[in-house]
Amino acid sequence: MNEAMDKGKTSGTGDKKTQVPKPYQRPRGGEARQVSALMPEIGRAAFRKFGFVQSSVVSRWDEIVGARYAAVSAPEAIRFPIGKKSDGTLELTVEGAHATMIQHVLPEIIERVNHFFGYGAVARVKVRQGPVAKPPVAKAAAPPSLKPVPMELGDSLREIGDPELFAVLESLAKSLAKDDE
Repeated sequence: MNEAMDKGKTSGTGDKKTQVPKPYQRPRGGEARQVSALMPEIGRAAFRKFGFVQSSVVSRWDEIVGARYAAVSAPEAIRFPIGKKSDGTLELTVEGAHATMIQHVLPEIIERVNHFFGYGAVARVKVRQGPVAKPPVAKAAAPPSLKPVPMELGDSLREIGDPELFAVLESLAKSLAKDDE
């Protein structure tokens, strides 16, 4: 009999049992994960395709350059020389007449972006005029409402802004006031 045919199966003659190869089963990926946990990985691939090493440069542009410059500019890509991850060219889109202002502050923008990366990632900036999507306006947090504090508890509780801390201290003050009676 041919040896290649004998590898997977054995004949039923004698003491030997028939061996059947097991079908291939794909290894499982582990526990289920939230879609929000997968989004940075998906976004990272898309951003790298268009020249970004870190998607956080786009999402944190306001923090990197400040609200004034972020309102009129947006990063498009960072292009590095072949085989290097430093001395790249940052490509910015700037709204019309603001391009002149941005050109005057380019050294500061380069410094801020390199500080964000932690090394000299950007050496040059290429400015292109065009429409820029406005960054979302963050709503200022409203101060927590303070409930009127009973006079017997004192004025010190009136200045506490955290509602949870206020409730804990109020209950502590009330329990101490009961003990004194």
